Amino acid sequence: MSDETSNRVILLFVDGIGIGTRNPAINPCADADFPFFRHFKDESFPKETNSGIILNLDATLGIPGLPQSATGQTTLLTGINASKAIDRHLSGFPNKRLRELISKNGLFTQLLRNNKTPAFINTFRPPFFDYNPFEIERFLSTTTLVNLYAGLPFFSLDDLVGERSIYHDLTNETLVEKGFSVQRFTPEKAGQILAKQSRHYDIILYEYFQTDQAGHSQDFALAREKLKDLHRFLFAVLDSVNLKETLVVLVSDHGNIEDLSIKTHTVNPVLTGLFGRGKESLIKSLHSLVDITPAILNYLVNGYDS
Repeated sequence: MSDETSNRVILLFVDGIGIGTRNPAINPCADADFPFFRHFKDESFPKETNSGIILNLDATLGIPGLPQSATGQTTLLTGINASKAIDRHLSGFPNKRLRELISKNGLFTQLLRNNKTPAFINTFRPPFFDYNPFEIERFLSTTTLVNLYAGLPFFSLDDLVGERSIYHDLTNETLVEKGFSVQRFTPEKAGQILAKQSRHYDIILYEYFQTDQAGHSQDFALAREKLKDLHRFLFAVLDSVNLKETLVVLVSDHGNIEDLSIKTHTVNPVLTGLFGRGKESLIKSLHSLVDITPAILNYLVNGYDS
């Protein structure tokens, strides 16, 4: 467990949110109701806001074509250009080569080597625990593999009920619809739980992928709903955590929801937000997805003096 004086990081991975144009007809992030996400390609970055610093990171990684989840997330959580490693962008789940990269270079594995305590705060429901995860690893997401290969436990529904973890939709609505007997959370409640749990670890990772699903749906109402939930959640995290000792990093793997005129991902830079302790110290080192893991490792291992 993390001590009370060390640096801490909350890493919020939000799937499929880039920095798009000012056109509200195609970009739900352009809505004035979402100041955390209302940033545009024609602005200058880094961009200071009242609550933090916004960066525009490259997700194309020097490879032609549209950025995809498997390679983008592997890059993000290893510090290795996964698209260059396999000479293409790969969607879905990591293939064997990417799993090898995650196994050796996953953020959590590297942190454990340096005596840091990470946790993947997402709740997993019962079917996951019915399998040997190493036998189904080809069907597992990058975030799940990062935790698995580090040998760390996964949070269950018991942890969710005990308010030690949160589900991937923030509100537990998906679980309720599937018949699980759990309490519905507001996005604010989920943010408060995450902030409270962050006190027990050097870093916690949370994954939210409803933004990517909404982008693929091209459903403007759904996109607004997910952005609203995420905005309320992020506000609650920042309001509940001690920002004098905690760095909050919000980052994505590729663009999508910022352009609903197309069903696919985009080549737009990904939205990246830095909030709290030491945020200024990371600015010069962050240019693309490759830089996130090295920056976090340096911050946690070598420290930051305020």
